[in-house]
Amino acid sequence: MTARVLVVDDLLPNVKLLEAKLRAEYFDVLTALSGEEAISIANEQQPDIILLDVMMPGMDGFETCRNLKSNAATCHIPVVMVTALDQQADRLAGLNAGADDFLTKPVQDIALFARVRSLSRLKQMTDELRHRHAQGAELGVVSPAALEELGDEERQIMVVTDDDLIDGLEGGVAELPAACNFTYVSDGRAALEALREGTPDVILVDLGMESYDPLRLCSAVRSFEGSRLAPILAIARSADTRRLVRALDIGVNDYMMRPVDPQEAAARIRTQLKRIRYVENLRASFNETLELAVTDQLTGLYNRRYLATQLPRLMQEARSKGKPLSLMLLDIDHFKRVNDTLGHDVGDMVLKETAERLRLSVRGVDLACRYGGEEFIFVMPDTDTTFAEIVAERLRASIAKDPVKLPDDGLGSSELGVTVSIGVASMDPNDTIETPQSLIKAADEALYRAKDEGRNRVVLRAA
Repeated sequence: MTARVLVVDDLLPNVKLLEAKLRAEYFDVLTALSGEEAISIANEQQPDIILLDVMMPGMDGFETCRNLKSNAATCHIPVVMVTALDQQADRLAGLNAGADDFLTKPVQDIALFARVRSLSRLKQMTDELRHRHAQGAELGVVSPAALEELGDEERQIMVVTDDDLIDGLEGGVAELPAACNFTYVSDGRAALEALREGTPDVILVDLGMESYDPLRLCSAVRSFEGSRLAPILAIARSADTRRLVRALDIGVNDYMMRPVDPQEAAARIRTQLKRIRYVENLRASFNETLELAVTDQLTGLYNRRYLATQLPRLMQEARSKGKPLSLMLLDIDHFKRVNDTLGHDVGDMVLKETAERLRLSVRGVDLACRYGGEEFIFVMPDTDTTFAEIVAERLRASIAKDPVKLPDDGLGSSELGVTVSIGVASMDPNDTIETPQSLIKAADEALYRAKDEGRNRVVLRAA
């Protein structure tokens, strides 16, 4: 796969050398000679990954990285620091600044390219979610997403190793949120069984494991539906370069080398936890946007758009199963008078209370929708005319019996009596001519007859 890479270094020869290597591998390359220029280009061009030098005059790499990660427009872009600094303190400083990796020069080309492809792939996996989330944010239905600090929610971390690696990780536990729980598994097969029961938030896999092929384990994690997006952090030895490159190609998110530094392990785990939380927020907001698209904002019932997609499906299922289906069209009596005399706030209260009564009557297979204005539709699969009439009459009586409580106006709480008229139409499963439109029209005609006959009643479809 290809990607757009931003190379940042204050030395032009270094930029040109890395640019030439990346272009030879068919990457699209952008360049910057300072931290300020890098931030500007990242905002405008949205690269897939940033290769960032640390030692630069003015704004150094650490400050540049912190700026990129604190900006909602660029926080999702992976940053790899490529520098001559080789001290562990420098590595930790880079990871704590938000970098996804810290590579020390000279970097092997094969390892660098594998890392670029891996991080670019992971970034592109979230781009579609980000795009949909951005549309929702522009419409004002969801709030902007960002890489946030970790909260107090419980997080599960699985470590798969068959040696004494545990001691090296335990020292970094204090650097992680208190709610992080470690589970240690010494066999790859046992890890796969555990993944079938539940997916941890981060999975650490020892590439030197002998009891089970660690690459096969990583591949299985990526193939399972539940763990497909779970971050995998590989642990390798310096001699495992070829295996590590293969692991990155399979979909491993990050890695660290033995001997494991506890603080580095904590920093890398924390980065993965923040990133998976970011993805979770994007997915949750996308689901929220979908829900808002098919839900009536005032009543919380499904809207007319959702009805248009589901009623044909429900009718088709009824025919295939040889089961009847009934539809109830409900209209609040004299609703315009309520709005005109008591105001739209009271009208909204009446609509919400009616919707709540309707919701309480819904079975798991039923579909309740606000059809428009003061009209509601209630679709009842596997329900014949006789039972539909009983349900409609029970709902009508419930609404008429219990008035809507209005807010206290200073003279004590008041109540408003509300009634509804209901038209009911049923579909014979052997009728191949009935359409969603004709079924709704039949219920609408029955509703009009209920209105003409004095309201506050249930009328069935004419024979």
